[in-house]
Amino acid sequence: MIDIRRDGERGMTLVEMMLALLVFSFVMGATLAFLKAQSRGFALGSERVSMYQNTRYILNEMEKDLRTAGAGTTDAQPQLIYASTTVIAVNANYWTNTAGDVFAVYYNPDAPDSAVLALTQAQRYTLPGTSFAYPDTSYLVSGLNSGAETIIFYFVLDTTTARADDYLLYRKVNVSAPEVVARNILQTGTTPFLQYYRQVTPLGSPAAIVLHAAASLPLKHSVKIHLSPGDTGAIAHIDSLRAVRVNFTASNGRTGTAERKRTISRMILLPNAGLANSKSCGDPPILGVIPVAVPGVTPATIKLTWAKGTDESAGEKDIERYVVWRRQSITPDWGDPIVSIPSGQPTYQYVDFGVATGLQYYYALAAQDCTPSLSPMASSLITTAP
Repeated sequence: MIDIRRDGERGMTLVEMMLALLVFSFVMGATLAFLKAQSRGFALGSERVSMYQNTRYILNEMEKDLRTAGAGTTDAQPQLIYASTTVIAVNANYWTNTAGDVFAVYYNPDAPDSAVLALTQAQRYTLPGTSFAYPDTSYLVSGLNSGAETIIFYFVLDTTTARADDYLLYRKVNVSAPEVVARNILQTGTTPFLQYYRQVTPLGSPAAIVLHAAASLPLKHSVKIHLSPGDTGAIAHIDSLRAVRVNFTASNGRTGTAERKRTISRMILLPNAGLANSKSCGDPPILGVIPVAVPGVTPATIKLTWAKGTDESAGEKDIERYVVWRRQSITPDWGDPIVSIPSGQPTYQYVDFGVATGLQYYYALAAQDCTPSLSPMASSLITTAP
């Protein structure tokens, strides 16, 4: 065997290997610490973005709903129902699930039937977060239930977390199950979640908008009929509300040094609050005609025809449109209208493509003036869709 060695070549000593491993450990430790800090910073940044999105969603959701308070309500139906530092309840014809319904603010075909009409006296229940039961009467328009439903926002402590200052924000419509709008909501110091501004008119001075004292809350509409003689004085303070300020601090849900917060406050105007329907048209319109429903010339259609109403070309001459309802023969409730047709024609017809072959239907017709008041409904005979 030939042993070939190069002059001056030698291996690493144990000391050199230990030093190399020590240096390598320092480098790896620093690298891992840097990556961990980067990961923690990225996670906190993501949580901060999520927190900002959460606050923006809360404000947009509340403003979108509360600005419609009072829209589509009858004169007898209260626009504002309950106002406290943690609960606000309003009436509004916010949405409908019936195409062609011109009375609602929004159309949502997926909206449940239980959430598109006003609560009736038979559905009276205690509003969440309060001891106040509502409603104590049913609000009807020409014998039909009002289309203005009850919308409630309320803050409650979140019992699923270890914190004692963590709140949930819920949204509830009528008697439907409440939906969680947001979590990780904190009160901003001693500032209430909800503050209210109402209109006052001092004797000899112009009207002004002032902050309503939190000590005087809650306000509630305890009179059955809005704008009735009894709905005056201190008991009607809730009717004078014109804006609500929403205050809260959003958290990323962590504690200690990892916690991030953002304080938010926004004024939400209530533009419909305090407004009453105009009565310039006088009495409710007189319809005076009966709609006639016949099977259509194509499958799954029914044609509805009628003549001018009495008050369109005579009387008060105030009919602005005709409103049509449809129901199956096995359904007792008319529900929301299916279409509204402007007046001004010598005769009227409507071809309904929303029926099913072989099923039987009734149709109802009412005239509407500029109030807007509806005449009593006139019903057609039963008709079978071809």
